Parts: sequence; C-alpha cells; structure tokens
Amino acid sequence: MLRRNLVGHRLIALFALGWLLFNYPLLALFNHTLTWLGVPLLYAYLFAAWAVFIVLLAFTAEQEAPRKGNPQPAPPAPAPRD
Repeated sequence: MLRRNLVGHRLIALFALGWLLFNYPLLALFNHTLTWLGVPLLYAYLFAAWAVFIVLLAFTAEQEAPRKGNPQPAPPAPAPRD
C-alpha cells in the first residue's frame, strides 16, 4: 500500500473520530452540572477532545512520504592528504 494512500485512510478515520467526538451521543454524556477544577464538565470535555484531535491531525499530516526511486548515494569521502 502506498504511503500516500495510508495517510488518506488515516485522515478519513480521523474525520470519523471527530464526527463521533463532537456529535450528540457523546456530548450528552458530559452535559451535567458537574465541574472539574471549577470548569463545567462539558467545556472540559470539548477542550480536551479538541486538543487531542488537533494533535492527532498534526501528527498525521506531518508524516513524511517516502521518496520515489532509489535514494541518492552519499558522495565519496575525500582521500586523505599526505
């Protein structure tokens, strides 16, 4: 499988994860009057999920694709001078 195709599949999976994280069923789980360190639980969940999602997107997008063809050989070392 090509590396580019693999990155595309990962981005599609991240889209699906984002869709699930920021949609009704999971948001309803955190919609309570509870607080965590003085922050409403829903806001804490939204911020944490958003931060994790951004980190995953950045990690996926910054992966380098392998170069096509043969890698360039290193230039020969210079001969020692007498």
